[in-house]
Amino acid sequence: MATVWIGLLFDGLAYGMLLYLMSLGLAVTLGLMGFIHLAHGAYAALGGYLAVAWFKQAGGSFWAALPVGFLAMAALGAVVERTLLCRLYARPAFDQILFCIGFLFVVVAGITAVWGGSQQTVPLPAPLQGQIAFAGLELGRYRLFLLVLGAALVVALQLGLARTRWGMRLRAAVDDRDVARGLGLPVARLFAGTFALGTGLAGLGGVLSVPLVGLDPAFPLKYLVLCLIIVAVGGVGGIGGPLVAALSLGVLDVFGKYYLPQVGGFLIYAVMVGLLLRWPGGLFAGRQS
Repeated sequence: MATVWIGLLFDGLAYGMLLYLMSLGLAVTLGLMGFIHLAHGAYAALGGYLAVAWFKQAGGSFWAALPVGFLAMAALGAVVERTLLCRLYARPAFDQILFCIGFLFVVVAGITAVWGGSQQTVPLPAPLQGQIAFAGLELGRYRLFLLVLGAALVVALQLGLARTRWGMRLRAAVDDRDVARGLGLPVARLFAGTFALGTGLAGLGGVLSVPLVGLDPAFPLKYLVLCLIIVAVGGVGGIGGPLVAALSLGVLDVFGKYYLPQVGGFLIYAVMVGLLLRWPGGLFAGRQS
């Protein structure tokens, strides 16, 4: 029994880390910029489909698809932010939501037209295939890779926000844009760079999700909901709260579907409603850096 629980816990943490990698960009744009970016899932899907095309048409490797997905979606995000979204920062939240929903459905329609509605996947490289024996357990190599990569990104982002000049300037711009501009800070460039980082992380999460959960045109809608749950429950004040929320959601989802297969898919939504009724601002609202 203990072995089963440990195996489920490991799978749940790996799935939660994958969800966190996909929601990390949303945590950046919503939590740090205050922009309701409901089109976030579109960049994750496009990153995943780009990896599929890179692998199948161009003969590229999975390792190369990771930076390609990140850089391509970061570039696309920067262009969209400078040409379209920057006009919406001062607009009401309802206008932001309507635009992002429209953009999301345009992307879904484009994906369907280009790649069709069939499920897409890519094979993993040999070092990430199979399992590795550890303390009497058989742990999936790819899931272990997700955990290690996610932990490295968390540390890098936390240090970047807390210890670098960019992080300090960004926090100042978020707190009061007018004062930041008056002090000579390049607010527009800060926001464009931050948005590009968020969309790049979404693209990276999309690439990483393809071997584990597959890819289809409904992907951005399905995982947008989960990303919103993670950011809402974790709080929008930083990146630490969403990490705890994502790992908890992943573990709860895996255990729920194993022990309660009839209602396991519903369980996470019920728990989210209960948590937000108790803590409307999220579990870590106001306590993150």
